Amino acid sequence: MPTPESELFLAKKPKVPPTFDGVDYDDTPRLKAARDAIIREQWVQSMMARLIRDELGKCYYREGVNHLEKCGALRERYFEALKHAKVRGYLFQQQNYIEKKES
Repeated sequence: MPTPESELFLAKKPKVPPTFDGVDYDDTPRLKAARDAIIREQWVQSMMARLIRDELGKCYYREGVNHLEKCGALRERYFEALKHAKVRGYLFQQQNYIEKKES
């Protein structure tokens, strides 16, 4: 059963998606919120990779010499998570923003 979210948690939860789509650069509060959401999403991906790495280490220790067979799924999941695990920041996305054209 999920735990109900507190008012304090809901107040800190970002209300914008982690992208600069539709953000007016002259609207400073919305720009800051988009930046924070991007950084938060990158940190979440980094922490997910860390959790998978910890589980992979436990699997290697538990399985011993059979770790190549038994931990293959975790290993592949970790390699996929590593592609997105680096915290890159928001400057590149903000400075090189290209508006999407609707077709």
